[in-house]
Amino acid sequence: MATLILVRHARSSANGSGVLAGRAPGVGLDETGRGQAATLPSRLDGVPLKRVVVSPLQRCQETVAGLAAGRELEPVVEQRLSEVDYGDWTGQKIKDLTGEELWKVVQQHPSAAVFPGGEGLAEVQARAVAAVREHDRQVADNEVWLLCSHGDVIKSVLADALGLHLDSFQRIVVDPCSVSVVRYTETRPFVLKVNDTGSDVSGLLPPAEPEQSSSDAVVGGSTGKA
Repeated sequence: MATLILVRHARSSANGSGVLAGRAPGVGLDETGRGQAATLPSRLDGVPLKRVVVSPLQRCQETVAGLAAGRELEPVVEQRLSEVDYGDWTGQKIKDLTGEELWKVVQQHPSAAVFPGGEGLAEVQARAVAAVREHDRQVADNEVWLLCSHGDVIKSVLADALGLHLDSFQRIVVDPCSVSVVRYTETRPFVLKVNDTGSDVSGLLPPAEPEQSSSDAVVGGSTGKA
């Protein structure tokens, strides 16, 4: 019953300028993003972390650097959690892409979207979910681990955990430096938080004494017990 904390990287220089950064090198955090990343250790204070897994891209590495150093954890770089390969769209202004025919596909039928010279969103979900499941198996029950990745990657993982078709993943919002939480069990994942930008993370802690089988849903709804 491992608990996964999904952190989207803090705001990057590309986010601030409306550019689709993709996998372009040299895209780090802007001033706002550095401030967001600086609050991450205090937001997660009291939550034990077994491991930190991170996308290879600079903006993700910068987001978790302080947190990992404070916990004396060496981040594990996971290529499968890298940003979407947007191919020919990389580096272009988002406002210039909204007129493309593919933009409509990305919005309405993302499972069919394949970026010219890049990859498809279905491929992104497949690689990201495979990576999450593999790392989760390496963490013991009642342990917590964290990954830092990108918006569409995290949305695809959350869609899988929610049992949603990828075509519904645009309904999920994942802001810069937001925290989402999934607890994986033998039967199903439980999605505990989505797009949390606040500081109360008490719900991330695994239950000390589960009232029932960890794979069972609570009939009638959660009692909210700590």
